[in-house]
Amino acid sequence: MRLVRLRPFHALRERWAEGYSRRDALADLLAGVTVGLVAVPLSMALAVASGVAPRHGLYTAVVAGFLTPLFGGSRFQVTGPTAAFVVILAPIASRHGMAGLTVAAGMAGLLLIVMGLARMGRVIQFVPYPVTTGFTAGIALVIATLQIKDFFGLQPGSLPDHFVPRLGALWSARGTGSATEWAIGGITLFLFWLWPKLLRRVPALLGALVTVTVGVGVLQSVWPDFQPATVATRFAATGGVPAGAPPWVLPWAWAGPDGNPPALSFAYIESLLPAALAIALLGAIESLLSAVVADGMTRTRHDPDAELVALGQGNIVAAFFGGLPATGAFARTAAGIRAGARSPLAAMTHALTVLAVLLLCAPWISRLPMAAMSALLLVVAYHMSEIRRVRYLWRVAPRSDLLVLVACFLLTVLFDMVIGVSVGIVLAALLFLRRMAGQTRGRSLSHGVAATGRVWPRDVFVYEIAGPLFFGAVENALGALRAIHQEMRSVVLILTEVPHLDATALVALESALMDLRQADRTVVLVGAGPQPLRLLKRAGLLEGNAGVEAVTTIEDALALVDRRRQPRLVK
Repeated sequence: MRLVRLRPFHALRERWAEGYSRRDALADLLAGVTVGLVAVPLSMALAVASGVAPRHGLYTAVVAGFLTPLFGGSRFQVTGPTAAFVVILAPIASRHGMAGLTVAAGMAGLLLIVMGLARMGRVIQFVPYPVTTGFTAGIALVIATLQIKDFFGLQPGSLPDHFVPRLGALWSARGTGSATEWAIGGITLFLFWLWPKLLRRVPALLGALVTVTVGVGVLQSVWPDFQPATVATRFAATGGVPAGAPPWVLPWAWAGPDGNPPALSFAYIESLLPAALAIALLGAIESLLSAVVADGMTRTRHDPDAELVALGQGNIVAAFFGGLPATGAFARTAAGIRAGARSPLAAMTHALTVLAVLLLCAPWISRLPMAAMSALLLVVAYHMSEIRRVRYLWRVAPRSDLLVLVACFLLTVLFDMVIGVSVGIVLAALLFLRRMAGQTRGRSLSHGVAATGRVWPRDVFVYEIAGPLFFGAVENALGALRAIHQEMRSVVLILTEVPHLDATALVALESALMDLRQADRTVVLVGAGPQPLRLLKRAGLLEGNAGVEAVTTIEDALALVDRRRQPRLVK
């Protein structure tokens, strides 16, 4: 029954129940068209950066961009190809071809649905901020280095998958650059900076790219020898961007690395499983973080589990239309909200706008210069790096968090995002446990004044433990029990400030209590909370033959110790 609560069309139905007017529909239409026009060149550029033809980025924006908001749990989320996926998809495209990308996208979609049905949407919130900042900054650097080739018109051949060899290959090809490509890329960057100062109503991304494309076309008509690399020339085999709706093609029917469709087998699926896991993990993190940002901007709440299921559905269907893995896009989501989006219909309109451009304007967008697209991705990488946030964290964050950030950044750059995130989460968890272990401490009250105002007898060892008693804090909290002086005939453990006791701490405590009982010492536990008390009873430590007593207050403990001392004193 809990799964039924996911409710398909969650955000759409919720918004419709609140009332949806003609004015809302007009606002969604305008916002969707605005974001759709921005998404066209961005989707193409991200596909090229991933190592495939630009049309596949457009197919992703159309199919996944329509279905995910239709079924999802966020009102404003815009879904499509994103820059974060580039570092994962480029190696997959190199090793497995387009077929590997589509099959991995479908597998990742299944994993996302399982995550949503298992109600793991809230778990993503436990990913520490230094981890997300570190790996996004690392991804931004990798994306930036991937654009050097087209921005400067270098001819390095096939680039290696890893960062350091890739830099070496680019450096070796430094003499093959083209002043034409560099000039186009530089002018595009300049227009990105200048456009918002001149005309804010038209997005800088759209205005700059259209201006550069028109300018290149004019120069080509006047100067026939002026032939910079464009989408059409780079992807001449497909005619640049072919006009038409996304075609229905089985994911494994696309070309593999050798140009032929791969044979679908268990071994083939097994080889793509690590990639699918990485895509699902990154897709879930980025999509839910984007939804959280959207909630903060609009003061709404999304359903994370419904969003994961919808994202999985969108990725599965997109894989059958030649789409790349998709997730929620920060920039496009924020752009839609700023443009006046009111409901998921805005994101769905964005997908229909991309489809309309694909049907009507394919010959024109095929003329987009490759250097201009690389300049676009350099801007995307810059914004993605969040340099200001990194500088802020560097000034104010604890050293342990900075260690996590640097580790995630370096591992993402030098290896891949999966290693960076995995090591970062483990490292952050270990550092957190270390801090928590330091919060659990024990202190002796044997020679001080008790809370009741009485002085403890000299042969009674009183020890107070404060904080959660778990495997990381056992040594700090219970170490003093191993060095009790032989004259101490009674031991009082005050557990009032112990909210939790785990199995490791239980075994250590059991061992310490057995040693104390073998030395014929009276042991009294004071103020144990519900969870520790329940665990101690299950372990049989509070049974009559165990020789351990549990009382509620210190007065009860003093009275019990006095009664146990009387026979010894008389004897």
